[in-house]
Amino acid sequence: MANDRTKERGMMPNWAVGAVFVLAVLVVLAAPFWGMASIPLRALSGDVRTDSEAFILWEMRIPRVLMAFLAGVGLSVSGMVFQAMFRNPLATPFTLGVSSGASLGAAIAIQCGWTVTILHGVSTVSLSAFLGAVVSILLVYILTARSGQGVSPSTMLLAGVAVSYFFASLILFVQYTTDPSSSFRILRWAMGGLEHVVSFREVLGVMPFVVSGCLIVWYLTFDLNLLTTGEDFAFSRGVDVAWTKFLLFLGVSLMVGAVVAVCGPIGFVGLVAPHICRLLVGADHRRLFPMSLCFGGTFLVVCDTAARMIMPPAELPVGILTALLGGPFFLWLLLARKHDLESL
Repeated sequence: MANDRTKERGMMPNWAVGAVFVLAVLVVLAAPFWGMASIPLRALSGDVRTDSEAFILWEMRIPRVLMAFLAGVGLSVSGMVFQAMFRNPLATPFTLGVSSGASLGAAIAIQCGWTVTILHGVSTVSLSAFLGAVVSILLVYILTARSGQGVSPSTMLLAGVAVSYFFASLILFVQYTTDPSSSFRILRWAMGGLEHVVSFREVLGVMPFVVSGCLIVWYLTFDLNLLTTGEDFAFSRGVDVAWTKFLLFLGVSLMVGAVVAVCGPIGFVGLVAPHICRLLVGADHRRLFPMSLCFGGTFLVVCDTAARMIMPPAELPVGILTALLGGPFFLWLLLARKHDLESL
């Protein structure tokens, strides 16, 4: 019966994951050679010290593409997890205040002039943003645990929205009290972008968080399937609901915090990518997880490549482009896929 429903909805679970994986590999391999100026294949073997094309390829394009893929993976997988945990199709990685906390941390660092590079090439702005994300994660979980209603999805969602709005108001206060130059830098950081990724240090800094978060989700995909049917049913099937939710919440939130700390709040990827994947392969997280992983990374790499080429010689912040694509998609999803939303 499940196979019949899959066929009726036009899903392609048998080969779609493999096709998107192949597409992801091809896009990641090709994207570094595309931009305002194309880079020839011979630059792969060039000397970065003497060949400008080889320098651009190895020191700028390749790290940026890898970072875009990691960021897309982190945002897409986290969106999939939050939508399942809260049984809410509108849940995104930024619903729980992670983005606002990171933005507040970055805004404080910019206002105070903490813009130097410290250990292993990590900037104080990125470090402050990550600490802000961690503070928001802890605050949401503490508020939820002390609410007297247990760690319920609705309570955590409300706590996240409240923390997000509170941090957003503090960001506006910081912008209002700072000088115009710093205010513009805060606004530009809040748009999200990858133009400052100019080495492999940023990639290596984010990779452990994305890999560990994805491993946690992969290990708990079966439990995540049960959680989508209800916490009581999952508990009756032997799932430690509280511990599972804590692991997912912590691993995924730290993953998002690390991505936002380096790339800024790139919106709509965590909403758009999981829904497209769910339309293709269904709601079984054993297929949906690898699909969201591959598609999310590919989606952001394509968006960032387009953002580099759409307004030469300037670069359009990729967060603006994802929002421009995500808004109409969300309206289409709301109007045309009502039954899919209600089935989550």
